[in-house]
Amino acid sequence: MNPYLLIVLLTSLGLGTALTLSSTHWLLAWLGLEVGTLAILPLMATPHHPRATEIATKYFIVQATAAATLLFAAINNAPLQGHWDIQHMSHPLFTSMITLALLLKLGLAPMHTWMPEVIQGVSLNTGLIVSTWQKIAPFILLLQIKQIHPPLLTIIGLASILIGGWGGLNQTQLRKILAYSSIAHLGWMVLILHDSTALATFALLIYIFMTSATFITLKKCKATTINMLTTTWTKAPTITLVAPLMLLSLGGLPPLSGFAPKWFILQELTQQNFIPHASIAALAALLSLYYYLRLSYSMTLSLSPNNLPECLQWRVNYPISTPLSSALPAALALTLFLLPLTPSALTLII
Repeated sequence: MNPYLLIVLLTSLGLGTALTLSSTHWLLAWLGLEVGTLAILPLMATPHHPRATEIATKYFIVQATAAATLLFAAINNAPLQGHWDIQHMSHPLFTSMITLALLLKLGLAPMHTWMPEVIQGVSLNTGLIVSTWQKIAPFILLLQIKQIHPPLLTIIGLASILIGGWGGLNQTQLRKILAYSSIAHLGWMVLILHDSTALATFALLIYIFMTSATFITLKKCKATTINMLTTTWTKAPTITLVAPLMLLSLGGLPPLSGFAPKWFILQELTQQNFIPHASIAALAALLSLYYYLRLSYSMTLSLSPNNLPECLQWRVNYPISTPLSSALPAALALTLFLLPLTPSALTLII
């Protein structure tokens, strides 16, 4: 892609999200969402083959459906309340419609079916943007809506955690596994959204750090399937040493950064006497932990099938001058060592 066009598209992505974050008017928020959607479509369709066109079309249809639903609900709510303010939605029907539209944009269950297909059909760079940056604007709009129906969020949150864990068990494509991982992590955020917006925001930040580190690592190792992970120890031994810790952080094991949001969310649910919800979420997290352990095992304790009489490559140094590779150390540090700083981070968010 032309570098100047890439700069324009990435700038449009940033401006669209910034417009949504800074607006209190539903029309401006909708406009920011649409700018972000239109900016990422050329990135999805850059490899000029039918698969890329199909994925871009699917993504456009899903996002356009969600945006149309959101705009329809906002237009019908404005005459009833006399304003377009995001934070003062009170009509239960239109509030529920807007909530479902935003959840569709996020890819949460049971409206998740587009997410694995889209992530699988795009490059790792575009998949990183879809899994992280494109989640920020819809999630912040959810945080601003004060009259969300709590049982709706609870059902969708628990369903997303279960489906995100269950759906990734039999996958061999790494991008699909990361898509189901994204669904599960967003389910944790939605589950606690009504009771503690600070915890939901903290969980979103940790999720962005961990997912960014994972996508950058896979990009650097040039791995797209589980079998391709078995050769990383001969190509990038340092990454092979650190990557299992990164995957275990995604699984939420202590003392890594990914443990902190799950720990605090379970604690908050217990204090609110939502014991069954906390129990289901904790047990469903074991499903996700299984495929993270599977990836760690494939990367560190498995040898690739080698039926040819030739030697494996040893320590092939990939170029580290790319912007994504330069961001890898910082992303790994935030993914692995943020747990001791959790109280300070929560204080800043609150």
